[in-house]
Amino acid sequence: MKFEDALLPREKVFRDPVHNYIYVQHQIILDLINTKEMQRLRRVKQLGPSSFTFHGAEHSRFTHSLGVYEITRRICDIFLRNYPTKESGDGLWDDSERLVALCAALLHDIGHGAYSHTFEHIFHTNHEAITQEIITSPKTEVNKVLKKISPEFPKQVADVINHSYKNKQVVQMISSQCDADRMDYLLRDAYNTGASYGNFDLTRILRVMRPYSGGICFDVSGMHAVEDYIISRLQMYMQVYFHPVSRSMEVILTHLLKRAKELSDKMPINSSETPYLLMPFFNNNFDINDYLKLDDGVLNTYFIHWIDSKDSILSDLADRFINRRPFKSAEFTDDTEFLTTKLQKLIKQAGFDHKYYTDTNDCFDLPYDAYDPKKKSHATQIELRRPDGSMVELSKVSRLVAAVTGKQLGDERFFFPKEMLNSAQNIEIFQPIYEEFQKHIKNNQLIE
Repeated sequence: MKFEDALLPREKVFRDPVHNYIYVQHQIILDLINTKEMQRLRRVKQLGPSSFTFHGAEHSRFTHSLGVYEITRRICDIFLRNYPTKESGDGLWDDSERLVALCAALLHDIGHGAYSHTFEHIFHTNHEAITQEIITSPKTEVNKVLKKISPEFPKQVADVINHSYKNKQVVQMISSQCDADRMDYLLRDAYNTGASYGNFDLTRILRVMRPYSGGICFDVSGMHAVEDYIISRLQMYMQVYFHPVSRSMEVILTHLLKRAKELSDKMPINSSETPYLLMPFFNNNFDINDYLKLDDGVLNTYFIHWIDSKDSILSDLADRFINRRPFKSAEFTDDTEFLTTKLQKLIKQAGFDHKYYTDTNDCFDLPYDAYDPKKKSHATQIELRRPDGSMVELSKVSRLVAAVTGKQLGDERFFFPKEMLNSAQNIEIFQPIYEEFQKHIKNNQLIE
């Protein structure tokens, strides 16, 4: 028996709060789960600093990866049962693609770093590129497992991640506007944050999903289930992913790491304050092994040590992050953006270094992106299949989706120390500063 055909003597299950059971049937999937690169994802939170806002959001990239695998497995089963290929080029499901789809689903997030997107923003890493490197590098356990299928198999899996794989159905299972990745993180994040409006009818969506020559489409009879998914995603972005407190903690984390990087050359040798595992990133000279040594816990350990730092800014920012003392924020628009400069000046006069204690942050999301020939790039459209076999793009027949298509939703916010709203804690000489600051904030209804 070839390794690619090797099934476990008895399928293994992982108990899961979202999918009930996650079924592992192939030896390669179990072997990949047990690699050290996959196990590292247990130590990286799915929602990063959002757990400071939603206390239940302690779930990891590992649990999400298993969930994406499980949804992809279910899709493969449905396609094999209902839409098996009869002849080459008929646009139906070729089950020989199952293994590459399952492996790509399981490994799609393996390149996420500690505190995920915040880390990526600071150190200019790219988690998708690193995912592909982990998959194709002979240095990793993941690569060694994948090569048991064939020498070319790691590249095939990596091609799914970078959207260049020959089979569009496999690519769109993992990455499209309605894919296994998005469906799992919406349901999983809704469950763990308690945000019930993130729920949608996964079973119905999978039932109306079908393969065709251009990728994946949905029966038009299932349009309302897809609508529900689109609106659930919109609500999760507005209410959870873009929450001002979560963004505030990300701002503090960003400034904390930037301050540490600025001080890294002066940090004492053989001191708990010196972040040895971060030094390659501060010096912009890291490799895949350096990257894989980091997780949320490693960074938190350094932050705890930095609370005792002699540098007042590093110490204070570390304390704010570890002990959850978020900045306040105020929404601004094009009409009120001029106020941010004035507010920064007042904050500086109050004794805060505005470089580390203020920031602007914008969060916008496109709930649905329809094809526009004027745009250089766009997301894969959601296609609906009519009973006669013709296709129609979702927003053409759904008034609900049409209402949000192409519309950027979100806001821009100005972040500042909460102390600026409580002058009673400060000496009287600063009283005019605080009064002027609060006047600008309140008169323009910016405060959140």
